[in-house]
Order: sequence, then structure tokens, then C-alpha cells
Amino acid sequence: MTLSLSSCGSGVGDGGDVTLKLVAADYGDNASNSSKHYWDRLVKDFEKKNPGIKVDVSVYSWTDVDKKVEEMVKSGKAPDMAQIGAYADYAAEGKLYKARDVLSIPVQADFVPALAEAGEYNREQYGMPFGSSTRRLFYNKKLFAEAGITDPPETWAQVSADAAKLKAKGVKMPYALPLGPEETQAETLMWMLSGGGSYTDSIGKYTIDSKENVKTFEWLKKELVAPGLTGGDPAKLNRQDAFNAFAAGDVGMLNGHPTLMKQAEAKGVEYGTVELPGPAGKAKATMGVADWMTAFKQNGHRDQVGKFLDFVYDEKNVMDFSGHYGLLPVTTSGSHAMLADSKYAKLHSFLRQLDNAVFYPADKTSWPLVSKTVKAKMGKAVGANGNPAGVLSDIQNTANEADNSAE
Repeated sequence: MTLSLSSCGSGVGDGGDVTLKLVAADYGDNASNSSKHYWDRLVKDFEKKNPGIKVDVSVYSWTDVDKKVEEMVKSGKAPDMAQIGAYADYAAEGKLYKARDVLSIPVQADFVPALAEAGEYNREQYGMPFGSSTRRLFYNKKLFAEAGITDPPETWAQVSADAAKLKAKGVKMPYALPLGPEETQAETLMWMLSGGGSYTDSIGKYTIDSKENVKTFEWLKKELVAPGLTGGDPAKLNRQDAFNAFAAGDVGMLNGHPTLMKQAEAKGVEYGTVELPGPAGKAKATMGVADWMTAFKQNGHRDQVGKFLDFVYDEKNVMDFSGHYGLLPVTTSGSHAMLADSKYAKLHSFLRQLDNAVFYPADKTSWPLVSKTVKAKMGKAVGANGNPAGVLSDIQNTANEADNSAE
């Protein structure tokens, strides 16, 4: 889906007006709640206050937006701004403004620190966070009650024991483990963090085949997949299919993000959420996800881009966007406003996790290849003939080679 919000002209128009080109991703799931409507309102308000600057916004689905921007950049027609899933490649090629080159000091300082840091390449912020979320364990209250489970799990042992009780009651998918190609890299990171591991260490070196990660996926294979507690082959289950099954009342537990709440409520599913379980108690960290606003140098509109982005990150606009799409504010002022508003009570537990969340290593130019490799291989690691240590070692080798070639 391509949606364009066009102002008059492009480039420098009559009277010296500048028209900025923004490519944005669509967070809606149908035409009526497309991000087009958000940008339409915001651009109208901005242009009224800044008569010398026009903004032309094109909105693409998440399936297409990164590829579209890549094509524009390669053809020498980079947009002024792009709100996409990655920034490191463009930063490494010198194509982006640094955040401090376009944002006012108060606006840049208002980003949630964990998100600002996640947007850094070579210790300079190029990726400006736009939408964010964290992950929690969702459980179906009705199915838990029917299986005689009184409290949600806090440990892996309780996860497997509860899943066995749910299976005995005929639940189709006691624990949904989506390791299909759609978003395997996310489910993988959540489990790595639960087990005390991650994709990288504190200095950014890949640790994919660490002993913690091997132990985690060996546990998954032995304690959840082998006994049939996932209701099928995780390698064939995609994230959205798992969410749909939860909303249909066919899943006992799964890891999810805030948008699942709206989907479940629309289907009348009573659910609860808790922090991710770990081997001996609650996990020490959860996964955070952020999407990135980037500012390209090519057209030389630094000042105008800065004015527009300062407006984009105004507290009211941040709250309008986050509240509508069930996302977490990327600014400290927005976070405080959300925590102070009971209207967003169901998002508060997700928001409180944001400061300590762990993000994808998006600052590494090797990450897109590593992520693609994880999507292709991790599902098989926990299957009947899977070898978690071997698969993790293979991905580690790919990551090392990609890292070395990027240096």
C-alpha cells in the first residue's frame, strides 16, 4: 500500500518555498487507521505555523518501506527524511545528518536514554527513535482457570508445567513459539535475554553461540517442543499467526507486544501480562524494539528538516501517535505524560520496562544479514532433529564474517 500526502510542488517552489520529502511506514492494519491520517493532520498543522516549508509524505507498508527508501537512495533521489527500520548502513556511508545537526538541544535531550543510545553509530546518534515497544508474557485467563492454574509463571519450569496442564485440557497451542520466518529474530532475542544471554556483549561483539544461549535453546527443544507443548512446529509458526491464534482463544501463553492487547480485546479474550520468566525467576531484561527516523543530507535542507522534526517530537504529537497505535512514547516527556494518564494504564507495565530493555544491535552494519540468517535457521534448531549448539555456531560464524568484512 502506497499513500501519498502531497503539498504543492517539490524542491524549491514559488516564493522560495522548500518542500521536504518524507517516506514513512504504515502502522495501521487497514485504510481507516492508516498512518496517512496521522501525517495528514500533523503536516497541516506544521505548514500553518511554517508558511515557507511544505512537506510531502509517502506512506508505505512495513513490507515495502525499507526497500523503497533503498531504491530512492540508490537512484540518487534520497528523501529528506525516512522513518524506517534501520539506519546504520546509511550512517556508515555518510548519507545521514547526525541527530544533533538537525534537532534542537531540548528535543534531542528529551529522547528516552536507552532509545537514544540504541540509535548511535560510532557513538554518534543518527537514528532518531520514532515508535517503540517492549515485550511481556501474555496468558489467557480463561484457559488458565480451566486448567486449574491460579498464578502466571515466573520461571521456565512453571512455564513447561503450566503448558502441560493446558495441553491436558485440550488447548491447541499451550505455548505459542513463533520461530517462523516473519519475526524469528525477535522471539530468539526474548529467549536469549530470559536465559541471561543476548546477541552481543557489552562491547558489541556477537555472542550468539554463548553457553547461556545454547542452554536456553536446548531447554526449549527438550522441555517445550519435544513434549508437544507448542502445538506444532515452531519453524512454521509466524508471529502474526500466533497473535491471531491467541485472539481466537487457542493459545495459552506467548510473548507479545502492546498491539496484541487491542487484538485480543476485539475478540473478547481475557488476558493478563507478566514479565518474561527466566530459569530461576523473572528475566533480568526484556526486549525493546524501536523504529527510526533518519535525515538524509543529499538535498541540503538541514534547517527545514530540523524545524519539522522538532515539531514531530513535540509532546502532543508524540502522545497522539503513541496513544493511537498502542506504542510507547520515545521521549521522556511523553513517557511521563503516559504514566500520569490512567487512560493508558494497560501500557504502563510495558513502559516501565523501557529504560532497561535490550535492543537489536542495529548500530552494526552486519545486523541485517545476521537477522536474515537467524530467520532462516533458528526454527530448525529446536525441531525434532535440531541441534541448538550447531545452529547457533553456524549463525555466529556468519556474524563474525559479516562483522569482519564491515570493518
